[in-house]
Amino acid sequence: MLNTEAEILFEVRDDLGVMTLNRPKALNALSTGMIREMERVLPVWESDPAVKAVIVQGAGGKAFCAGGDVAFLAREARDNPTGTGRRDFFREEYIVNRRIYRFAKPWISLVDGIDMGGGVGLSVHGTYSIATEKFLFAMPETAIALFPDVGGGYFLNRLPGALGVFLALTGHRLKAADALWAGIVQAYVPSEKLVAVTAALAAANFSGTPTPRKVATAVASLVEDPGEPTLPAMMDDIDRCFSAETVEEIIAKLKARGGEWAEKQLTIMGRMSPLSLKITLEQLRRCANRSFEDVMTIEYRMSQACMKPGHDFFEGVRAVLIDKDQKPKFTPTTLAEVTPAMVDDHFRPVDNDLFFG
Repeated sequence: MLNTEAEILFEVRDDLGVMTLNRPKALNALSTGMIREMERVLPVWESDPAVKAVIVQGAGGKAFCAGGDVAFLAREARDNPTGTGRRDFFREEYIVNRRIYRFAKPWISLVDGIDMGGGVGLSVHGTYSIATEKFLFAMPETAIALFPDVGGGYFLNRLPGALGVFLALTGHRLKAADALWAGIVQAYVPSEKLVAVTAALAAANFSGTPTPRKVATAVASLVEDPGEPTLPAMMDDIDRCFSAETVEEIIAKLKARGGEWAEKQLTIMGRMSPLSLKITLEQLRRCANRSFEDVMTIEYRMSQACMKPGHDFFEGVRAVLIDKDQKPKFTPTTLAEVTPAMVDDHFRPVDNDLFFG
């Protein structure tokens, strides 16, 4: 019998491993305990012949997963400065992200609601993601002076044009039609049909190599049109402005472009940590054309730099998630004050570095 009070639920039924993120009041935000349970169960399912595919879903009807429980990281830094939680969380989360990327069976995400940050790490690296009308995607990390981690350096670089840079620097939110157009999800199905989706997957034959086409065939009769995407009309401006080499050049191009859309992006970026904007653009530059494993090593080093005392991350979390005054006081306060050495410090090898064989 399932322990329905647990933060994460695992069940094998009809030859499917069903993993349910079960913190609906926290929008299914990932805790270290949830991540450790994944690493305990997923290797078993991967080798179990009774499990032909894995389905991932979120409880509560509002969120698939709104991200990692970063408020915990800030509290630990305050209450237990020498604790290992800030190391363990990222290290173990990235190990799970890599497991999903290399999973030997179909990994299918039913994204019925918010999918941001750490939640994207559970969905975008799998075989197939299905969005519903409640789907809402973003990589909003620069708002809390972090960076788009969980493999953001890998998948954002593979989106059309400069879209990945745009999403990374602004935290722009996408609904199902745009995510489908960009390739972040593979299908749109109304939430009322998700039970039928699970039944179709239970009836499917997934023998051999897991491929998106096999899943697509299984659910084809349930897929619907999400409507017209908005991104295609923006792509000329996104490519023109966000393909620049530096954050300063991106801002200059937005100012030169002018108009409502450009002014909106300037306002959004003006609220972000200048340091976070610069390390994020550098992350995407360094991760381009790198293996998934290399990207995770780079991002782990970045995460640990962001966990050092006095980093903007803690002020960002305070302002956005704890006190919620939305008035972070970032240091440095301007892009001009962010030195190359400050950026480089985020990419140096760390103790207990993360490598994959």
